Amino acid sequence: MEFSVNTFSASVMDFTLKQKPAKLALFLRNSDLLSGNSKFYQLPISPKRRFSRKIMDFVPKIVAVAEKKLKNIEGVSEELNSIASQKLDFAPARRRVRSAFIEAQQQLDHPLFKLAPLGIRTEEWFETNSKGFEIFCKSWLPKRDVKIKAIVCFCHGYGDTCTFFFDGIAKRIAESGYAVYAIDHPGFGLSEGLHGYIPSFDELVNNVIERYTSMKGRPEAKEVPRFLLGQSMGGAVAIKAHLKRPTDWDGVILVAPMCKIAEDVKPAPVVVKILTLISNLFPEAKLVPENNLGDLAFRETSKKKMVG
Repeated sequence: MEFSVNTFSASVMDFTLKQKPAKLALFLRNSDLLSGNSKFYQLPISPKRRFSRKIMDFVPKIVAVAEKKLKNIEGVSEELNSIASQKLDFAPARRRVRSAFIEAQQQLDHPLFKLAPLGIRTEEWFETNSKGFEIFCKSWLPKRDVKIKAIVCFCHGYGDTCTFFFDGIAKRIAESGYAVYAIDHPGFGLSEGLHGYIPSFDELVNNVIERYTSMKGRPEAKEVPRFLLGQSMGGAVAIKAHLKRPTDWDGVILVAPMCKIAEDVKPAPVVVKILTLISNLFPEAKLVPENNLGDLAFRETSKKKMVG
């Protein structure tokens, strides 16, 4: 399955919980404050984004993505391989792939999660955020006769979505009496936005706060404890969301959180500086010559195979 990797905001290269947004100015474009109303009509691309797309024709060849011929996915039909080979830069293509592979995906899940618990209620929908992007949302609720103990709001990592590896886990959490909510970050999964592109880490955090503030108003979510669950990059998002709005949550659950990038996996400082400069000039350019994000995002061979 092809992942067109776009400029990954270099804040990830130097993120620590002690940093303030102002210190990320070299890496991030300033994020706008939330307006407070999450229901907006679709907005046109801002002038800054239109300008960046026009000058993309002049991006030097050294930052162009090296197209790679993708290997066929074992065990699926030629038709599905054809669907999987399309570029996933924008949401319509990602949604087509997800629809085509939804049955195949269930067979790839961990054996503990392949058999779904009975009675779990699921719902999928889209909400428009304050930036004008359609955000994919999903919930997993226990049986109707089960009293909900608490709600758990999930923040996925950079190489994931809110349904790919998490769906089976969410069903088991719901089986235990918890209401589970999840979203795809802008530019990830089924949400709108350029694939893998994070213009601002604060913008990512603000979107999580905005969406889950909306979900906490749902009838089943009232008057129960509320927790954030973050994995990998989503762990960093969850921590920052909690620090920004500490009274909104009763706790944070972290799974391998990205609190800081290990020194031994960072590129050389000169490479970071060069890529930072280029990303400021061409924020939506594809700088990483890798179409298969799974090779970069996962260490386990089995998971690399699962993501294609």
